[in-house]
Amino acid sequence: MKLAVIALAALALAPAAAGACAHPRASLTSLEGQVMCPICHTTLDQSDSTEARRIEAFISARIARCETAGQIKQELVRQFGQRILAAPPHRGFDLLAWWLPLGGIIAGALAIAAGVWRWSRGREREAGDSGPLDPALDSRVDEALARFDG
Repeated sequence: MKLAVIALAALALAPAAAGACAHPRASLTSLEGQVMCPICHTTLDQSDSTEARRIEAFISARIARCETAGQIKQELVRQFGQRILAAPPHRGFDLLAWWLPLGGIIAGALAIAAGVWRWSRGREREAGDSGPLDPALDSRVDEALARFDG
């Protein structure tokens, strides 16, 4: 009897479960930071323009239809072009926007490391090139040390 009640409850809830999203839902708050306002050129979460509110309403409607963040962004790119996205895509020529800063940081770190290495080697050579002390200076140092000893 319990099994029949569970089966009937499952059948009754099946249409509601079928209407639910099959994939994780996108959120308006996460997309607001990834989409730019075409009027003021800031992200939607920083903009108060009417165009930004219109785009947020569009995103909310698409989220209600269970579209993914990728699908929503693709539709916005079709309408507004790539400039609507806050971050450039990770492919093609736009990939340079991701790799050039990293390359600059690495090149800067290597230049600093090479400079420090050369500087430290130069100091070792300076200390090593002084040669033996002048005999007169050597005898004066020995006399001064003898006075302190005794």
